[in-house]
Amino acid sequence: MSSPVSGAGSAAAAAAAATGQATASATSTVERSGQMGSDTFLQLLVAQMRYQDPSNPASSTDFIAQTATFTQVEKLEQLVNQNKSMLVMQESATAGALVGRTATYTDDNGESVSGLVTSVQLATTGTEAAATIGGKKIAVGRLTEISAAPAA
Repeated sequence: MSSPVSGAGSAAAAAAAATGQATASATSTVERSGQMGSDTFLQLLVAQMRYQDPSNPASSTDFIAQTATFTQVEKLEQLVNQNKSMLVMQESATAGALVGRTATYTDDNGESVSGLVTSVQLATTGTEAAATIGGKKIAVGRLTEISAAPAA
């Protein structure tokens, strides 16, 4: 269950870019290596049933509550996966609206560079959307300004 969540910062950046607002890039990956998932929960439940005292078994109410909790954990994991997919689709739609606009970004030397967005590489669950400006792929989260008309 400990998979990174990618692109959280780029959706806000792309939305701000579409409206012409400047944005700052932020880290968009979250690792939760110590978090328990549904597999761990199921292993604990099975171990509890295996090692319970036969003369004093767990009450059926406790068992039903634990089963309900397991079901909730599974459903929450499904929601997380659906939200990841929706975020990728939203980023892709927003990034597509950048084609034909003039974009400004800060290069590796700290200087502002402007150019026409000629194409956009759509986001996937592992990568952020990237705009092609002057033949160079720039992550959408690095864009600082978007304008409707090409620069003169």
